[in-house]
Amino acid sequence: MEFDFTWVLLGFPIAFTLGWLASRLDLRQLRIENRQAPKAYFKGLNFLLNEQQDQAIDAFIEAVQNDPDTSELHFALGNLFRRRGEYDRAVRVHEHLMSRGDLTQPERDRAQHALALDFLKAGLLDRAEAALRRLEGTPFEEEARLALLSIYERSRDWANATQIAARLGSSSHGSFSTRQAHYLCEQASALVAAGDTGQALSTLVDAAAMAPASARPLLELAKLQTQLGQSQEAFQTLLRLKKSAPQGFPLAAGLLANIALNSAQQPDALALLKASYAQTPSIDVLEAIVKLENDPLLARHWYVEHLERQASLVAASKWIGGEKLQNEHQHALVQRALDLATKPLMRYRCAACGFEATQHFWHCPGCQAWDSYPARRIEEL
Repeated sequence: MEFDFTWVLLGFPIAFTLGWLASRLDLRQLRIENRQAPKAYFKGLNFLLNEQQDQAIDAFIEAVQNDPDTSELHFALGNLFRRRGEYDRAVRVHEHLMSRGDLTQPERDRAQHALALDFLKAGLLDRAEAALRRLEGTPFEEEARLALLSIYERSRDWANATQIAARLGSSSHGSFSTRQAHYLCEQASALVAAGDTGQALSTLVDAAAMAPASARPLLELAKLQTQLGQSQEAFQTLLRLKKSAPQGFPLAAGLLANIALNSAQQPDALALLKASYAQTPSIDVLEAIVKLENDPLLARHWYVEHLERQASLVAASKWIGGEKLQNEHQHALVQRALDLATKPLMRYRCAACGFEATQHFWHCPGCQAWDSYPARRIEEL
């Protein structure tokens, strides 16, 4: 049987024509898709720049549907969901990214970091911790450690916080010794509450050695020594505080006065308090001096001396409170008015967020900053 080449010659043009039509159709479809994806992407970007997040999300969803393999669009969409507080949708987007087999390792690390932020913002601390732990050895390691430190502080897990702070301190983030000393003080407080005062003393000694310029370890150590009846040791601890952390001495003035009264060390304590007051006048130091002065008239004169240094409504109220006016009823009215006026002035204020409190905090309950409360009352700021 002879093969007829005529059909071959006729088939070549037909095959060429069909191939050309198919390629044109493919190119046309590709051009349409390429036009749609950038158009939706730039439309979403425009909405985002105009702070129209709802419209931006709709545009990015359209872009993702047109080009589902583009990871950058998924990251943009997930971040938008997180910013809007739609954490469940952000988690789904980033988990979808993590499930893709074609994702490069840097993109996978980035998706893991984004997923950890989703959990953190949603308040799912246990899932956030697990996700952040998986970032060890990645370019996001330092950021993950800082986030873990925040989690452990919020959950008061001071042991893990100490470990993370030590790792951060060994990197390029600077010294975390003061923060670690605070963690040790928190652990010491828990030990005291559990009745293990011996271990608490040892922990506070370690904290003082770790951050010599920090007032809290020495102040907490002196309080515990006083509680255990070690008045002489407590007095020496406060002497160390005055030398190494003078900015925090006003917080220790009242404790020093009590120790002096209970251990017959009034002259030494009074001399120390007067030296501190001469250097930096303080209401708390002033009150401690008045408490230790044996002569009532001399004690009250300290309020007048303070008023000569600075206009203090608190000192004026204290002075008037000890005066005997002819009309006792009027005196009581004036004193009550002054007490109400001075009450807000005796608070402490966070230098970071402005949160005010009647007690001094080492860790601000408002903004979670450490050492943000000056050891001075609002009137003295």
